[in-house]
Amino acid sequence: MDQQAPKVKSADRVLDIFELFTGEKDSYSLTDISKQLNMPPSSTYLILQNMLNRGYLETDRSGKQFRIGYKLFTIRSGYMRSSSLTGEFNQIAEKIIQDLNETVSLSIRADNQLLYIGEKVSTHPLRFNPSLGNTLPLHATASGKILLADMTMEDLRDLYPTDQLEKVTNKTISSFSDLVKELEKVRKQGFGYNMGETVDGVHCVAGAVRDADNKAAASISISIPVVRITGEVWGNVHDWIRKACEELSYKVFRQQ
Repeated sequence: MDQQAPKVKSADRVLDIFELFTGEKDSYSLTDISKQLNMPPSSTYLILQNMLNRGYLETDRSGKQFRIGYKLFTIRSGYMRSSSLTGEFNQIAEKIIQDLNETVSLSIRADNQLLYIGEKVSTHPLRFNPSLGNTLPLHATASGKILLADMTMEDLRDLYPTDQLEKVTNKTISSFSDLVKELEKVRKQGFGYNMGETVDGVHCVAGAVRDADNKAAASISISIPVVRITGEVWGNVHDWIRKACEELSYKVFRQQ
């Protein structure tokens, strides 16, 4: 006879909750989860609070709708470092470095933060040097704006419940209304920009790496100190962002 694998009821319930989020809906209430998984509301509440406290879930502004939290994005980024996404990025970034010799980064969203998961750094003494695993506020970065531009107004409001936004430098967008206007530009132009909003004297251009559903799964950016920017360099940066994003989107998400 086949031996049955041992089961831990509480662990099964946590995994059932995670699997619920693979369906069509992005968020569920406590009542929804309890009914769909046939779990007692009292124990469902305790499990949800534990997952919430550990960062595996987050809530909307009302505190009643639960959705996937930042911790899973962090775990996902660790996996991505050895996956085809970062592997293909490294090959593309190497070509950009050889041509432009400016820092190239790959990043994803982790809640309201931009998480760096790949980089090729310029050899110039004066350069932007992000560290893998570091985070910055989405609204203060070129790649963050790319990822935010794909979100609905409701999702944006959940990320930014107040009108005042965190300032990193004196050039950082500091109000929700200004962010909304900036994201409209990003959608029209297809590029995200950071003009000294993260580091004074450093400008950055970013584009979207899109999955099979045409959603922004990640972003590639190129960062350059202002002293090295010319019209020709700026044009080449845009060309490389466009080509790199198209190539990475195809190789990782669309190639059969």
